Amino acid sequence: MSRVYNFSAGPAVLPEPVLQEAAAEMLDYRGTGMSVMEMSHRSPAYQAIIDAAEADLRELMGIPANYKVLFMQGGASQQFAMVPMNLMKNGVADYIITGQWAKKAWQEAKMYGRANAVASSEDKTFSYIPDCRDLPVSPDADYVYICENNTIYGTKFHTLPNTKGKDLVSDVSSCFLSEPVDVSRYGMLYGGVQKNIGPAGVVIAVIREDLIREDVYPGTPTMLRYKTHADHGSMYNTPPAYGIYICGKVFKWLKEMGGLEVMQQRNEQKAAILYDFLDASTLFHGTVVKQDRSLMNVPFVTGDKAMDAKFVAEAAEAGFVNLKGHRSVGGMRASIYNAMPRQGVEKLVAFMEKFEKENK
Repeated sequence: MSRVYNFSAGPAVLPEPVLQEAAAEMLDYRGTGMSVMEMSHRSPAYQAIIDAAEADLRELMGIPANYKVLFMQGGASQQFAMVPMNLMKNGVADYIITGQWAKKAWQEAKMYGRANAVASSEDKTFSYIPDCRDLPVSPDADYVYICENNTIYGTKFHTLPNTKGKDLVSDVSSCFLSEPVDVSRYGMLYGGVQKNIGPAGVVIAVIREDLIREDVYPGTPTMLRYKTHADHGSMYNTPPAYGIYICGKVFKWLKEMGGLEVMQQRNEQKAAILYDFLDASTLFHGTVVKQDRSLMNVPFVTGDKAMDAKFVAEAAEAGFVNLKGHRSVGGMRASIYNAMPRQGVEKLVAFMEKFEKENK
């Protein structure tokens, strides 16, 4: 069977050259006589893999020297607890609620201190990003928290909120490495890699060193302290070794493609092809306010659940898979991450045009 066009929101499409390279190294990684899956994480061969991955990520993102890169497990959802446990020094934090994941993070943070919802777009099913130029930021807030790209709802912060001097913490899971980023504007950013970087099982955090402290929430387990991971080079326990290896290959692929500026241009072009079609279509329409649209996740509907289901089924038969929208939204969603080729989006639009003509 030939490869399909996979529009899954995550785990998601990976670059074919990365998969081919990993396949070629599966039984014998560079003369070691074993797979990376079988390799001791304490071996020189594996240390070289994780060191190269960190160095390439630092280069890609322009990460300043006073920020640590941590490769961890537990996914983004574990960070919902780790962030307040480690960063709520005053026991106060402000959350901007723009979707299900920000809401879950806010609800989790309430277990460890006073978590304030200072803005929300829930009133319109998270179809827009609230105005964050003059938020009621708490004077004693330890940080302001956002989910930068909302996978389910297809919205994106194109302008970071005015945090009034407070540290910004951002979940970037579904826009990680999709465009250049000024890391110095964040106290911390983190993301699960299974959307735009690698296989499920790894979460990467980029955190300013002064935020990595001994004095964390009382009773915080050893494994949930950033200091534990920072002090041991992400090797306190056995890391998700094979996942990090694949992430490292994706970093090299991104560098070969020309870096994050080139990826942003490619992503803008791909998204424009799909959004322009949706704006002109009489059958399909997007669900997000134009200025807040994500480049990564494009939700759309016909307005008829039976028609939506018919489209998803026929698209899958034609080789366009995982287009069903999240159960909380319905409709369809095309996730067009870095590894989705432009051709995939063009072919999807051609299929949508054909479907529209046949179902008028």
